[in-house]
Amino acid sequence: MNPRLTLATTARVLTQIRHDPRTIALLVLVPSLLIGLMAWIFVNSTVFESIGPALLALFPFIIMFLITSITTLRERRSGTLERLMTMPLGKFDFIVGYTLAFGLLAIIQSLIAVGYAVWVCGLTISGNIWLLILVAVVNAILGTTLGLFASAFAATEFQVVQFMPALVFPQVLLGGIFLPRDQMPDVLHSISDWLPLSHSIEALQTVTTEAAATGTVLREVGIVALWALAFVILGSITLRRKTA
Repeated sequence: MNPRLTLATTARVLTQIRHDPRTIALLVLVPSLLIGLMAWIFVNSTVFESIGPALLALFPFIIMFLITSITTLRERRSGTLERLMTMPLGKFDFIVGYTLAFGLLAIIQSLIAVGYAVWVCGLTISGNIWLLILVAVVNAILGTTLGLFASAFAATEFQVVQFMPALVFPQVLLGGIFLPRDQMPDVLHSISDWLPLSHSIEALQTVTTEAAATGTVLREVGIVALWALAFVILGSITLRRKTA
């Protein structure tokens, strides 16, 4: 890995995104708007208090997955990646550069989403708000790295969307949003333990409901971070120079 080339890739990606206001709006504002919509729908009930933490995991995860995978795919289809690979830039440099670029956007996205959920939508938390932000950031980075990994197997933007039922929807269904994981059938509970989004949702729910559970939250964050690292490594291995 060459740090100079990695940072150059990061700067190039951020420069491209800076000139695309629609992508910036989708990355930074849409998760907060969706959370606000859910809070408005359940304004006369306590439902938002129970599902709010899960939404902080769900919406950024899905949006980061889509944006990252489609952007990386376009790099291949346009021939940009193939031209870059004629330089000393390695696949790992490329993947890490993208992860850093979208990771920075994930931090901004998470700060806005958490602040909006807590101070505008009225989501109450028992733990430390900075711990909530940490979990939200790592979760958004997870969506980024999963998108980078998935992009290696897609030939078109439509195929990226087709990956969602395989890579995203099972994590949503088994993550504990609709039913607490400990109330699921044993087989499904065991499967959910191996899905990274489950640990993100668990960590966010713990922060909002328990004031003295920092160790538990950090353990769950560590698991999610290991999954994100694994996706970075797998993404660098499977990345193709161009789309056949």
